[in-house]
Amino acid sequence: MPIAPDTKNWTWVLDRACPACGFDAARASFADVPALAVGCAGRLAAVARGPRARVRPDESTWSPLEYAAHVRDVCRIFTFRVAVAAGSAARDPRLPAYDARVDTVDGMPAFADWDQDATAVADRYAEQDPRTVAAELELAVARVAAVIAAVPEVDRERRVRRGDGSTFTVDSLVRYFLHDLAHHVHDVDR
Repeated sequence: MPIAPDTKNWTWVLDRACPACGFDAARASFADVPALAVGCAGRLAAVARGPRARVRPDESTWSPLEYAAHVRDVCRIFTFRVAVAAGSAARDPRLPAYDARVDTVDGMPAFADWDQDATAVADRYAEQDPRTVAAELELAVARVAAVIAAVPEVDRERRVRRGDGSTFTVDSLVRYFLHDLAHHVHDVDR
């Protein structure tokens, strides 16, 4: 059964701590993001491999497996988005393009919207193999962590726009990404 879509604009987590999970973007240094992301994904992968991986705590909450599949896809998408935002995607054609398109608006990259809820249904997150999802998550987070770690300091203020018009610097984009992972660790630990 599909979960009701989350329609909140979570960009506010860049301005204040998240009351639900406690993540505070102001305290997350750019240099710490790769290791913190790997730690969060490791926790999600472990829970996805556990005996309750497919169990939803209630009708409106994803199971640990669904959260792990979602975070795997978030890592894949942000591997590409961070590389494009930092200007390194053109330097590394091996990076997969998980966004449908990248336009340019006002001279900055603008990403197509990604509907996480439609993806969860279309890709049948709840029916995927937990061990496969966990392994794919670990690989995806290693890739995004490497891309983030490779961004030179001079490129961290480059700007990018999301499909809904929200703008980010590379720095704020990676902290926004990290909140997604930290928040979902909180979701499965409840």
